[in-house]
Amino acid sequence: MHAAAGPTSAGTDSSLEASVGALYVYPIKSCRGIAVHRTLIGERGLEHDREWMIVDADGRFLTQREVPRLALISVALSASELELGAPGAAPLAMALDAPGPTRSVTVWRDVVPAIDQGDRVAEWLSAWLGRAARLVRFDPKIRRLCNAAYAGGSGAHTGFADGYPLLVLSEASLVDLNGRLANPLPMNRFRPNLVLSGIQAYDEDHIDQVHVGRIALKLVKPCIRCQITTTDQLTAEVGIEPLPTLALYRHNAQLEGVAFGMNAIILAGAGAAISIGERAICRLKF
Repeated sequence: MHAAAGPTSAGTDSSLEASVGALYVYPIKSCRGIAVHRTLIGERGLEHDREWMIVDADGRFLTQREVPRLALISVALSASELELGAPGAAPLAMALDAPGPTRSVTVWRDVVPAIDQGDRVAEWLSAWLGRAARLVRFDPKIRRLCNAAYAGGSGAHTGFADGYPLLVLSEASLVDLNGRLANPLPMNRFRPNLVLSGIQAYDEDHIDQVHVGRIALKLVKPCIRCQITTTDQLTAEVGIEPLPTLALYRHNAQLEGVAFGMNAIILAGAGAAISIGERAICRLKF
């Protein structure tokens, strides 16, 4: 199987018709995600996505890049609670809107105020990770702006995601990658929010906007993949693939890395629901 040279799925000359194949929310940055059938979308992405983050004693964010064991922390959401679980640890539940003091935290180059979630969850995390750690919640009053070089003057902002509200990937792109690998990988290695069905491999590279009902998303930047893709999300074991294989055919010289999936911002529809199976009209960039 070979990568598509350009968009070739059924549709008009300027659009493709797809559907919502899967939706994933990652409430705590770099911890296990949740597959959902239906969720709301806000200005910062899917509801509760990367709303919480684990930080070290200095307030700097922790991810699977340094702490692969974060993959083993499971997260469950109810209408009022966030529950954490991990192998060998008693589950811990806390209120979604737990109050707390404001503390300054760092995520990449951004320093933002966040709401500390208290000593009880900090002790749980520190004991299980074997290092000082605290949980913070993104302050909804804060606007952490996306890079204007890609988001333009849209005013797009995000929570504790690396840089953009959503990551969009097609099912076909993973099928194509797995056709090149000795051992196929599951979708959870790539941590997308929105998976598109019904288009061909790498069609997402050429999509400008995705429209699902009254929701409009703009795909603004290729996602450059890091070593988290080499971490088994069920065992936290770190391997090598898929980065060497992606480097053979997905190297992006401008961004100096391997691209797989597209970062997206929300243009319209904040507050609306999105569901698996919905029709997605994809406008092309050319």
